[in-house]
Amino acid sequence: MTRLYQSELCLRKKRDYGVVAMAMEQDLIDRIRASVTSELGSRVQIRQDEGRHRSNIHEGVLQSAYPSVFTVLVDGKGDNSAQVLSFSYSDIVTKVIRMRLCEAS
Repeated sequence: MTRLYQSELCLRKKRDYGVVAMAMEQDLIDRIRASVTSELGSRVQIRQDEGRHRSNIHEGVLQSAYPSVFTVLVDGKGDNSAQVLSFSYSDIVTKVIRMRLCEAS
């Protein structure tokens, strides 16, 4: 009977830890969303990791922010015309993309 009780406590602790971790992650996503929203219209550089040591670097303007994603209007280079790319806030948390503000020139 005691062993069952101890394992039940262990499961409760793991479950409660998961709830706390999810709340911390949601708080982080909310702070990222607020930061992106405050910088709308700013010029940014985004490094997008594609795996196996490959990455793309995009430069553009933060265009709009939505509850789950934000969009960047990327400059056209050469034959490419300008395009709109969308990213989720969790992409920043998981480091799939890295974003930084470009310096004003």
